[in-house]
This record gives sequence, structure tokens and C-alpha cells, in this order.
Amino acid sequence: MSDYRPSAHGLLDLYGCPADILRDAVALEQALRQAARNAQATILSAHFHTFGGHGGVTGVVLLAESHITIHTWAEHGFAAVDVFLCGSLQPQIAAQSIQAALFAQTAQWREYPRGENLF
Repeated sequence: MSDYRPSAHGLLDLYGCPADILRDAVALEQALRQAARNAQATILSAHFHTFGGHGGVTGVVLLAESHITIHTWAEHGFAAVDVFLCGSLQPQIAAQSIQAALFAQTAQWREYPRGENLF
């Protein structure tokens, strides 16, 4: 019987973030890349898309250990972040980094173990 678990999957809701950050794909990519480095994940690639006007951004940082994604609603000061890290990496480290980088006034973090019934 193995002690290995495939991953921990975290969902982070960030409220009260400055709209200018939530519209800035470059700043968001930098924040997610730094979060991945802080969690000791291996970055493979990234792709971010700005919706234009007063809209937000959606983006993904693809990791050897899975991914970190973000979708922002700048008009509401809200960001939804998905942190999925495999093995012993800790998604809450990445989440804390992103929360700080986005200057969130409040946050809600939920973490779910994945693959619990494999062994």
C-alpha cells in the first residue's frame, strides 16, 4: 500500500482586489508564476487572455505537477483561482502568494484531496 496521494486541489476566491490588477494579464501571469515558484512547482508554460474593455482576464500556468488558473471579474473586484498540485506540494503556499499579489481584502480557501480512493 502506497502513501502517495495524487494531489490536493485548492479553490481560492479573492474579493476586493483592485480592478487595475485584475485587468492586467502581465501582472497576473507574473503573480501566478511566482506562486508556482513559491510552491516549488515546475513551470512548463503559460497562456493568458484579456477580454478587453473593462473586462477581466483568464489564464493558466501549466505545471509539471498540474496547473494554476485564474479568472477575474475586474468590475466586481473578484478573482477565482484554481490551484491543483500533485504529490507533496502544498497548494496553500501558492494561494497565499496570489492573495498577497492581488491585494485581496478578503479570501475564501477550500482544499480538496484528489484520488483518495486509489489505494
